[in-house]
Amino acid sequence: MSRTPSNQRVTKAERKEQARRERIELQRKVARSRRNRRVLVIGLAVIVAGVAIFAFTRPGTEVPSPQELLANVADARSQAGCGEVQDVGSYQPRAQDRSHVPPEAMPPLATYASTPPASGPHNEITFGAGVYSTAPPIERVLHSLEHGGAVVWYAPDATGQELERVRAFYEDDEVGGRVIVAPYDYPTQGAAGVLPTGVRMSLVSWHHVQSCEELNLAAAFGFTSGYAAPPFGQQQYRGNAPEAGAGF
Repeated sequence: MSRTPSNQRVTKAERKEQARRERIELQRKVARSRRNRRVLVIGLAVIVAGVAIFAFTRPGTEVPSPQELLANVADARSQAGCGEVQDVGSYQPRAQDRSHVPPEAMPPLATYASTPPASGPHNEITFGAGVYSTAPPIERVLHSLEHGGAVVWYAPDATGQELERVRAFYEDDEVGGRVIVAPYDYPTQGAAGVLPTGVRMSLVSWHHVQSCEELNLAAAFGFTSGYAAPPFGQQQYRGNAPEAGAGF
């Protein structure tokens, strides 16, 4: 009768030990996986909560509705130190008020009827409505005014909550589709290339300018809602752009 070799008994023991180790390792992997999932879920929850808190507490992004703004225009204009809307008239000679010229032939801004200009020689290409962080080509902006656009110019060093409110509001096509928001900053044009002393926001449409000592969203919308063409909602159009409503 043959006997089982001793090395065979050792092999079985090793297999048993290996199986035990594999079970332990599997249990550890399962535990790690569960722990990692918990950490991931908690981390995502923290991120979502952080984004929500940031969105609700970030200054300068809470924007009233157009109706709320229109209800407060008079007070807003007073608070912002806005003057009356001025009809600044045409460029002189009047025959050049709507003339098209290439950029290199643009006359100095000092020759225009107002600062910022509200009409006069301009590029044959318009400039699209939108919110801009740098000064756009003034010769193209003027053509957009001829088509019934309006501009909210602000001092290039302006910062803070009200500027962010203005920018956020006009990014909505419903209210900003005919409005250009940008800094007025043309340093090569001397005094005519910056806003007048004491003016931080200038509201412009064809032949019309309203100057304000401070940025104010309700004051800005009170102007653009009626002086951009077509006007907002049921507002009456108060401008006189030669090609009001044309595309740009």
